[in-house]
Amino acid sequence: MNTMTIKKGLSICIPGAAERRVLDMHLSGCYAVKPTDFIGINPRLLVAEGDTVLAGTPLFEDKSNAASRFPSPVSGTVKAIVRGAKRALQAVVVEADSEQQYITFPTDGQTPEAIRNTLIESGLWTLIRQRPFGIVPNADSKPKAVFISAFDSSPLPVDIPFILTGREKAFQTGIDVLHTLAGTVHLTLHGGGDNGFLEGVSNATIHHFKGPHPAGLVGTQIAKIDPINKGETVWTLDAQDVATIGELFTTGRYNAQRTVALCGPVVEEPQYYRTLTGTALADIAKQARFATLRKPLSQLRFICGDVLSGVTVAPDGFVSTSCNKVSVLPEGDYYDFMGWLRPNFKKFSFSRTFLSGVLSKFRIHNSKFTFDTGRHGSVRPLFVTGEFEKLVPLDIYPMQLIKACIVGDIELMEELGIYEVEPEDLALCEFADTSKTEIQAIVREGLEKIRKES
Repeated sequence: MNTMTIKKGLSICIPGAAERRVLDMHLSGCYAVKPTDFIGINPRLLVAEGDTVLAGTPLFEDKSNAASRFPSPVSGTVKAIVRGAKRALQAVVVEADSEQQYITFPTDGQTPEAIRNTLIESGLWTLIRQRPFGIVPNADSKPKAVFISAFDSSPLPVDIPFILTGREKAFQTGIDVLHTLAGTVHLTLHGGGDNGFLEGVSNATIHHFKGPHPAGLVGTQIAKIDPINKGETVWTLDAQDVATIGELFTTGRYNAQRTVALCGPVVEEPQYYRTLTGTALADIAKQARFATLRKPLSQLRFICGDVLSGVTVAPDGFVSTSCNKVSVLPEGDYYDFMGWLRPNFKKFSFSRTFLSGVLSKFRIHNSKFTFDTGRHGSVRPLFVTGEFEKLVPLDIYPMQLIKACIVGDIELMEELGIYEVEPEDLALCEFADTSKTEIQAIVREGLEKIRKES
């Protein structure tokens, strides 16, 4: 068994992880596709309000990448074109029909060219992310490998083998398609965990990872298996997206099925919901019950993704395209009397500022801790503490890389390994940073600067 153990990192055990229980949701009213879910997209609208679309109809495309067409997850009527500042496109909302109709795409060809054309025509090419930069690849992109992580080590982890239950054949077909298209496919699993059918997947090199977060991040896995050098590219996909591609080549249809966990310390019965991509968050939330703790329900924060690197979504918003979980935390905008001067037995502390961080039994059983969105301190200048190096298992100097991104020195960023990272790879640094610096935003700005220059 090919097992790699990650020693650097930090596991944050927030109570309220989803239980192995799935609720099948009925077709709800509206679904949305958002350009803001993708990096570097300059969208061109292909539909107007009132248009009738089928499941798989492209709603908009990227002006600079003809391969990027973004399909509707349902058939119905375009209800709204949502725009933001300077009329920037924020979302296309489709009201679903009671009976779904689909566009059928050709799946006869088994050559890389035919597979590539089918993925582009169906819009499922946009499920692929290219590293570096985390963008949708160009149509002529040729990666050195494809990486798929089926191991979630982030707070409130998702049980990926469980949410793929019933889609085993589709997942294997997706792996076969990616193997034909790109060659080498790496599938990473939880070492020591119950991986179910994933242990027997063919046409993929299987790796097992153990250790604290970020052992489950695909960036960590790439660095340990086959690091990215300058001029090289790799592709990454979410495990559910692999099954979606497999169903396309099995049925010829775009099946936007998505299993999403609603979890967090304020969710009374955290579980999974089987729905469609881009579903309204309110449709999921109304199925759950929340313990408001010290906060009214209106002061809960809904996060698409994990609490470290996810995106905040308004209660009346829509779930992001590749979202596997919605994490719910109480807002931390209350005044904390005496702050860090109190012993604070129930506050998680990586730097051992609080007494709970000193006592080993609390550091092990940190499910006793209370978590909210409070920063527990004010923003101050970034200074060297030596803590970041304990959290990043990549072969880089995180503090120096962050500083290079701040000053915008492209040559220095390249020398320090900017091509190996995405913002999520340094999310733990942002969590533990005593300066409260927006590290992920800084790294994204650095990557965008290099992408636009190149």
